[in-house]
Amino acid sequence: MAAASAGAGRGGVSLCFATALGVKALALSAFTLVWTHSIAKVDWQEDWRVTAAGLELVQARVKGTGPGMEPPPEARLVDGWFQWQPKRPAMQQVVLGNSGAAGEWRLCHDGQCRTLSDIVGHPIGADVTTMRICNDP
Repeated sequence: MAAASAGAGRGGVSLCFATALGVKALALSAFTLVWTHSIAKVDWQEDWRVTAAGLELVQARVKGTGPGMEPPPEARLVDGWFQWQPKRPAMQQVVLGNSGAAGEWRLCHDGQCRTLSDIVGHPIGADVTTMRICNDP
């Protein structure tokens, strides 16, 4: 996993996770989102930046291929990972679903990874979590 740098939110923005039970804000400027594919049991990683423009997807990596997880043609194999730089504009929010079949989403920064349940302080289960930028109070 590439290390994503962390620090205080830039430009008065933070990363927020909204669940059915509330919202949790984290002062991060960059992070890595990790999950395991439910069928192939292969890890997928994405490096993100939190900016005033929104959530920017910087790089994606997958540790193999399988149904629904084919890397794009521009992906390159580096140290056993297919990796590429997605070309998409910053997003105001990203909806994270969880089938429960492959474990939880994990957020990594400063060399540590935590599950979303750990971050928000309650079990996420199969509920949807919305990841978005939020303005610092």
